[in-house]
Amino acid sequence: MSARIFKPAKSAMSSGEQNTKRWVLEFEPAAARSIDPLMGWVSSGDTRAQVQLRFETEEAAERYATRHGIAYVLEAPKTRAKNIRPMGYGGNYAHNRRQAWTH
Repeated sequence: MSARIFKPAKSAMSSGEQNTKRWVLEFEPAAARSIDPLMGWVSSGDTRAQVQLRFETEEAAERYATRHGIAYVLEAPKTRAKNIRPMGYGGNYAHNRRQAWTH
């Protein structure tokens, strides 16, 4: 039984970073998924593939894995620079705007 500990990336559908603060321990699949011949659905008999444990810190996730004898791989988070514009969206409507309206 092995697992990976990582910090999830932000959703591509949103600019928010709501679910990226916590660390996740996710078990590696023990068996390959199989395709149902009648319906074509993909299924698995491995119930641990459905489990995701969330932790506040990286150390808490590592402590849990070592306490329960779970071999784990730690994936370092990829940080990205913040996209902060000086005036932001409200700058389009500022009374001290110096450029001409471009729309």
